[in-house]
Amino acid sequence: MFKKQFPGILVSVVIGTLVSMTANAKAADPLPSWNDGKAKQSIIDFVEKVTQPDSPHFVPPAERIATFDNDGCLWSEQPMYFQAFFVFDRIKALAPQHPEWKTQEPFASILKGDLKSALAGGEHALLEMVMATHAGMTTDEFEKIVTDWITTAKHPKTGKLYSEMVYQPMLEVLAYLRANGFKTYIVSGGGIEFMRPWSERVYGIPPEQVVGSSIKTKFEVRDGKPVLVRLPELNFIDDKEGKPVGIQQHIGRRPIMAFGNSDGDFQMLEWTTSGSGARFGLYVHHTDADREWAYDRESSVGKLSRGLDEATTRGWTVVDMKKDWSVIYPIVESVR
Repeated sequence: MFKKQFPGILVSVVIGTLVSMTANAKAADPLPSWNDGKAKQSIIDFVEKVTQPDSPHFVPPAERIATFDNDGCLWSEQPMYFQAFFVFDRIKALAPQHPEWKTQEPFASILKGDLKSALAGGEHALLEMVMATHAGMTTDEFEKIVTDWITTAKHPKTGKLYSEMVYQPMLEVLAYLRANGFKTYIVSGGGIEFMRPWSERVYGIPPEQVVGSSIKTKFEVRDGKPVLVRLPELNFIDDKEGKPVGIQQHIGRRPIMAFGNSDGDFQMLEWTTSGSGARFGLYVHHTDADREWAYDRESSVGKLSRGLDEATTRGWTVVDMKKDWSVIYPIVESVR
């Protein structure tokens, strides 16, 4: 496991934000970046209801499980998932070892900077690129590659490190829940080994509490040392109907709170809130084109349609990002 520290941005975000917020999460206003309103109050009311020992809705700490989607729920996801940017950067880095990519699609389009053509092949093309860049190495080697990338790579539109594009209001929710005896988990369609190297430093969520999509891995002994090797074969897709399955396989308890932002999270919210006792579901609705992005039903990334239609009847909270959040990203000072 890597030991090096991330640059100043994460020192500020993690130490200055997560640690201090956890210590003060039970203060008068545990969610200071949330504007007063129904969305903020619904979170506080639920937490108080299930954590007060004399409450008829009291939930023992061991059962206080909260699951969070990652892309579009904990950090931004436009104009495409951040892991896709990682894939494209890896293709460029590996291109000298693969001269055939100059004429072979979808790699040729990536090398020309034509992302639209590269993605025209849909899921098959993306899967081909993922396998070419994520497999054929040990898990330790892949962890180092991800760590190096997340430490330095910047978003093409905002110029921010991807790790700077986490949502301050959601960092506060994570800290508030943990201060009240909850265990917080990521349950994402993104790659589990892509998220684990940095989730604890960015969100305070340790690697064993990350659930995601995966490729197959096998045990080998190389030069007398045991290693785990990543294979170019899909193992599990943790999206849509797969999310409740992934929760059961990795966590073994039905959550009592679930947070998402797209129809890919619908089954996770549905599974969570259909259990007995007090339950909570929340959607982050991207409505702020000025500070972030505004999208829902027609978006190719993070589409939210069925969730919008059914949230009210199912009793789920819908966060209007423009109205409910006073800030989007953490205010940080780099000390590089």
